[in-house]
Amino acid sequence: MGAGKTSVLAEASDILSLRHIVHAAIDMDALGLAHLPSAGGNDSVMCRNLESICGNYAASGVTRLLLARAMEDRAELELCQSIVSAAKTTVCRLTAGIATMQQRVRARELGLLQQQYVERVATLDAILDRARLEDFAVINENRSVSDVAKEMLLKAGWISP
Repeated sequence: MGAGKTSVLAEASDILSLRHIVHAAIDMDALGLAHLPSAGGNDSVMCRNLESICGNYAASGVTRLLLARAMEDRAELELCQSIVSAAKTTVCRLTAGIATMQQRVRARELGLLQQQYVERVATLDAILDRARLEDFAVINENRSVSDVAKEMLLKAGWISP
């Protein structure tokens, strides 16, 4: 939370679009934004939504997907990989200092759960440190979003300098 996944996703999509590289960009958190009657239902609905969207993009000829999501464990990553049916998956972790991420969350989340979200930043960062699911990391602090997105796409092998 606060590492800049959504902003970098959008900028990476813009960079790819300017280079005429066919792709889709999906913010997975938005696919599960709901309060459902059953506990744990949001993740399963999010996965079904992702499956549906991926099918729609595949039918349109899209073979490259950018997904924004903080993957907390290998099981979640493997589930996501099975849904998108990717021939190759590359995981990038965006990093920034805890104080920076908390400041971003505080500025973004202005409602009732703001403090809960700000407190979750350090917890989630520790979870991601332990999980170590990334193929590479990109620092997203004191840099332009364009530079961060370009570095991510370069390291992933999606673009060349």
